[in-house]
Amino acid sequence: MQSLAILVAIGGAVALLLFGLRLVRDGVTEGFGLRLKLALSQGTRTSPRAFVSGLVATLGLQSSTATALMSSDFVERGMIRPGRAQVALLGANLGTALTAWIVSAGIEALSPLLLLLGYVLRRQARAAVSGTGQALIGIGLVLLSLTLLGQATSPLRDSAELLAFLGLLDNAWLVAFGVAAALAVVFSSSLAVVMLVLSLGSTGGLAPALAVVLVLGANFGGAVPPVLATLAAPPAARRVTLGNLLVRGLGCLVALPLAGQIGPWLEGLDLVPAGLPVAAHLAFNIALAVVIWPIAGRIASALPLVLPDPPTHEGDGPRWLDEAALDRPEVALAGASREALALGDTVERMMRLIMTAFRDNDPAPLAEITRLEERVDRLQQQVKLYLSRLGPGASKRDKRRIITVLDYIINLEHAGDIIEKGLAVQVDRKIELGLRFSEEGYRELDSLFLMTLDTMQVAQTIFMSRDERLARQLIETKVRIRQVERQSAERHFRRLRKGHPESLQTSSLHLDMLRDLKRVGAHLVSVAYPILDEEGLLVESRLKDADDT
Repeated sequence: MQSLAILVAIGGAVALLLFGLRLVRDGVTEGFGLRLKLALSQGTRTSPRAFVSGLVATLGLQSSTATALMSSDFVERGMIRPGRAQVALLGANLGTALTAWIVSAGIEALSPLLLLLGYVLRRQARAAVSGTGQALIGIGLVLLSLTLLGQATSPLRDSAELLAFLGLLDNAWLVAFGVAAALAVVFSSSLAVVMLVLSLGSTGGLAPALAVVLVLGANFGGAVPPVLATLAAPPAARRVTLGNLLVRGLGCLVALPLAGQIGPWLEGLDLVPAGLPVAAHLAFNIALAVVIWPIAGRIASALPLVLPDPPTHEGDGPRWLDEAALDRPEVALAGASREALALGDTVERMMRLIMTAFRDNDPAPLAEITRLEERVDRLQQQVKLYLSRLGPGASKRDKRRIITVLDYIINLEHAGDIIEKGLAVQVDRKIELGLRFSEEGYRELDSLFLMTLDTMQVAQTIFMSRDERLARQLIETKVRIRQVERQSAERHFRRLRKGHPESLQTSSLHLDMLRDLKRVGAHLVSVAYPILDEEGLLVESRLKDADDT
């Protein structure tokens, strides 16, 4: 009975640790999600910056899995080179190890203060402040869970059964490795397993070599959840997470036979006061980064041989407009909605191509823009005609949905026009004339490109889910885009007054691109208005009353 109580106590402490890590991740995403995405994408133009960006993102999100998923998404969208993504994930792995060192540094006494401060900040209205409060609550719970984990394992210090079990594992390293890897997959966190190993090590019955083996298993298992999460993604995204798994697997394959020498050596160095498991976690990921970094590009280049792209058979016609479903409005509307999402994917591809041409100074991606815009025009016309035939037999609810779909595809078509007739022309002019933006101006435009792409993804989600919270966030994003556009224009004029040669050459181009990116964002944000209007959350006019002036 006592053994059962100890297992329940350990399980509860681990559950609290995982819950705290989830709160940190959700809080940081709520308050700084877009900024982290911008930092991760913009920070991958060189390998050192990619490594630091992955490390910082993981320290903020407390999850290398989240960083891996963001990186794979960026690679799929052509915003990060595959080799740089692998370097970013090396930084993310080290970020997890640094997190283990930080949370095990004996600062558990700060837990009540962090919980109190987090509760106060969480009640604030601003997303950044509220998200910070939730993250602080999560950190406080993580520290509290470590205290509970230490208390739960303390009765095991004199347990003959535990010593016997650890002795069996010490003679079966592959089994120990598999157990630790399985736990990391189940917990979706290598950090949680490392903390559990650290607590078991405090009982005094954990051999140094076995501790290293368990940490290696946790590292390998921690790379599996991103692979599982991207199983349905395109091959470009899957190659990023698969590459990370292969890199960790190769590292474990090399280090596992040497655990008998590595464990005592690390224990003798006593570099990390927190304990041998944390030291092994740090040492493994540092060594992995040093060895893999120089060949990350070659690994990324070889991965298409393992996971090739499927042959493309993209048709230009509608796929889900079923004529036989016109007498069943709900089925017909579902097909039209799927067609609208496909249309949105096409507009997003146009934006990705523009961004690739802008970043790489390469006109080749622009060649596809006109064909895609013609497809957008044709599809939105076909969806409109299809829905016009649905009207007579539709209910009031169906008619509202028809208006929503029509409004969305019209705005997507307008966004496509701006991309083709505005942004594509401007980027082509930049490339043809060999114009160069100032470093600051380039960063401002690049940030706005990223914000527009993020807006596109959120708009697609809102269109299908009709999520009121996301709709509110999208409206806030529109305000943020408007602020970024205005601030960038103001900074551009300041650079003109100072006589910066790059700003003088690209003045009209810079301002035109700012304007068109803002216009594209405004068309995408329109998907949120019907949802908020139905909830009575919109006002008729933004003008102040005369009495208020």
